[in-house]
Amino acid sequence: MAMFDDPEARQWYPTHSEPAPAKRWIEWNIENYSTHGFGLWAIEERDSGSFLGDCGLTYQTVEGAQLLELGYHLQELRRGFGYATEAARACLAYAFDDVRADLVCSIVDPENVASIAVAGSLHEQQRQFVTDTGRTMNLYWTDRP
Repeated sequence: MAMFDDPEARQWYPTHSEPAPAKRWIEWNIENYSTHGFGLWAIEERDSGSFLGDCGLTYQTVEGAQLLELGYHLQELRRGFGYATEAARACLAYAFDDVRADLVCSIVDPENVASIAVAGSLHEQQRQFVTDTGRTMNLYWTDRP
């Protein structure tokens, strides 16, 4: 809950700092491990082992297709130090090398400047799309090398 309990995070995930939605999100992540064998992993600081956030792979629906998404979330005080980019690069390599994905994407709100910077540094292509709920989002993606 520490990842979603600040004004910046609540802007993108407005309910995740409340217990019931946070619990459903955790249960969804656990189900991803059961179903796919992977999901979001904890990001820890190398020296101290302290929790920084998460990063990993989940399937998301984009325009009716299930795409493998690389997502990342950091605690407020841990943002801006390159942790998300470092973790996301490792997850991208895992997606292609171990999962054998043909395409990996990141879905980012067009106003989320920090996530745009991370996704833009990782992925080769970008375009906008409209979600099932009518929101315009940025879709960044990289095809298998």
